[in-house]
Amino acid sequence: MELLRNLDKVHTTEMGVDRIKRNIEVDVEDIVKYCIDKIKQENAVIERKGKNYYVTVDGIIITVNASSYTIITAHKEKK
Repeated sequence: MELLRNLDKVHTTEMGVDRIKRNIEVDVEDIVKYCIDKIKQENAVIERKGKNYYVTVDGIIITVNASSYTIITAHKEKK
């Protein structure tokens, strides 16, 4: 899986940091590391749709741009 081979390139923007923390209601120092740790989990389901990867894990969905490896957003899965 291309995303897993390029985890060292995964990053987000300043605005992305705030958006991700707010959407999934976590308060961690390093939100990018938090997301990468989630992506690496055994139970993470990674799908590529169009230009993005969607990683579903632990009730959250992390959206990562497939060409720049920018974490665009993350949000809680709708029940």
